[in-house]
Amino acid sequence: MRHQKKSVKLDRKAQARKALLRNLAASVIVYEKITTTEAKAKAVKPLVEKLITLGKENNLTNYRRLLKFLPTKKATKKVVEVLGPKYKERKGGYLRVVKIGRRAGDGAKLAIIEFV
Repeated sequence: MRHQKKSVKLDRKAQARKALLRNLAASVIVYEKITTTEAKAKAVKPLVEKLITLGKENNLTNYRRLLKFLPTKKATKKVVEVLGPKYKERKGGYLRVVKIGRRAGDGAKLAIIEFV
């Protein structure tokens, strides 16, 4: 039984789930607005918010932690140079998830995840 287990499995093994969330986080950061399933959007939201919080304080340690998590240097650079300073005064809640209905092919619930 999975009582009080907070992590979402997304019907994948651990490595595939980790890769999916890392790539999804990078896409959200680079494009600032993406359409995905509701479950994936809810799963990636806390990860991206933690990354933005790291980017708010520009130092070598945080930069290296971002490089370790994000698969592309472009995303890391954007967090440190653009998004960190942009949300410097904000205490949290950098993203919003907007539900947009169901996908035509398989009926999956879709959502848009975007920066506030």
